[in-house]
Amino acid sequence: MSTRPDKERPETLAVASQAVHAGNAVDPGTGAIRTPLVLANSYALPDDPSQLSWSSFDTPLYTRNSGANQLALQRKLARLEGGEDAVVLASGVAALHAVFFTLLRTGDHAVVSDVTYEAVWRLFADILPARYGVEATFVDTSDPDAVRAAIRPTTKLVHTEVVANPTTRVCDIGALAEIAHAAGALLSVDSTFTPPPLYRPLAAGADLVVHSLTKFVNGHGDAMGGVVIGATELLDPLRADAMVDVGGVISPFNAWLISRGAITLPLRLRQHLASARRVAEFLASRPEVAYVAYPGLVGHPQHELAARLFAGEPPGAVMAFALDGDADRQNRFVADLRVITSAVSVGHDESLIVHVGPHGARAAHWPEEFRRYGHLRLSVGLEDPDDLLADLAAALETATP
Repeated sequence: MSTRPDKERPETLAVASQAVHAGNAVDPGTGAIRTPLVLANSYALPDDPSQLSWSSFDTPLYTRNSGANQLALQRKLARLEGGEDAVVLASGVAALHAVFFTLLRTGDHAVVSDVTYEAVWRLFADILPARYGVEATFVDTSDPDAVRAAIRPTTKLVHTEVVANPTTRVCDIGALAEIAHAAGALLSVDSTFTPPPLYRPLAAGADLVVHSLTKFVNGHGDAMGGVVIGATELLDPLRADAMVDVGGVISPFNAWLISRGAITLPLRLRQHLASARRVAEFLASRPEVAYVAYPGLVGHPQHELAARLFAGEPPGAVMAFALDGDADRQNRFVADLRVITSAVSVGHDESLIVHVGPHGARAAHWPEEFRRYGHLRLSVGLEDPDDLLADLAAALETATP
């Protein structure tokens, strides 16, 4: 006998219904059927507050500890990711920092993807070693043997991205979880490029999943936030250290905006992915284009792995490519785009492109074509795909000598 769907029990709902109802509740004060924006710094105390813990985050007392909109968003995101609990913070970097800052101690060692977000690179290459004595080894996390070889007795954490920024290299999260757990370490995964329902790292064995909510989960380019999702016993120390005592809390307004944006995540993601497939195939067919890095293309080194991890769905809506030419040609191409916007970030409703040159410490770990041409990172948005293809085609013609 099937279980009747019930919005009061989000676990009985399909993912699109969870996105609508999880975390939401009728407001007891006004009767509003949508959790309202609560712009309060402080909440009413009980008649006898003498036994309260002023660092408590279970009940709203002070917005740095927790607030109504933050709690609602955490419930929604935990359900969408299939996790026990979630902690929402001020930005994606705040969420990443919370994991590293809270879980690692002086003398500990971490194995980190050698292609990763710029802030993660700097944290492990500079800030954590110099200031806290945390050591890190950067490796190709798409190679399980390389990860296994980098493990030390002091390794406490393995950190990777599902799809690496910017090279789109894909990692086998299940294999990395087995390696980390065999060594007594935790696996944290940045899944910003692969939000649910496209992929759920916890189901593959990861201990903690991080998202920059600024990107696909919010989806509208108007709010900033980050989240860590996993078991409550792992998240409570993050709340106490990174949120309450360091103060990396999300604002009520941003939490409310992201809750609203997350409602349409499954629907938006469907369009992002369908359009990204068409754009990647179009770019790969053009003689002006030197390379396209997108795991959905057959020539991608991890194409078969991506097909398995994402059950045949397009592996995200972010890709990297370059024209066959120098930086001036890349810039001419970007300057002539009329629909796609030149700006940083990914996962917005509008398509975004950024030209990045082959420089910096991270670039040494990029594929040869990235180091030769640099790259154009393209996040495919929600515009009509025919408009995107026409825009790209026209700009390719303009950039051709």
